[in-house]
Amino acid sequence: MECISTKPDGKVVLTISDHHSWDETWHLPLLQEKINAYLQFIESGQILEDYPKAEGRKVVIETVMKFEPSDEATEFLGKGKEIINKAGC
Repeated sequence: MECISTKPDGKVVLTISDHHSWDETWHLPLLQEKINAYLQFIESGQILEDYPKAEGRKVVIETVMKFEPSDEATEFLGKGKEIINKAGC
């Protein structure tokens, strides 16, 4: 994981740091891989082994980007948010 933290409201935040240009064709697939890896980290229970403070807390996946997302990326992130929410995050 790149960064795990706890917010003052008790939520556990997994942060993806994204510094790549949206002009790169491999950017979206790479971001999708990272999101999938984070979901697997949560769903497998590995998060509780690595970060016991996550027990019983809401988990949030946050992406911090250097560049404003393209229209395609914004659409992708919207769909990703729906999937992540359905997974309980």
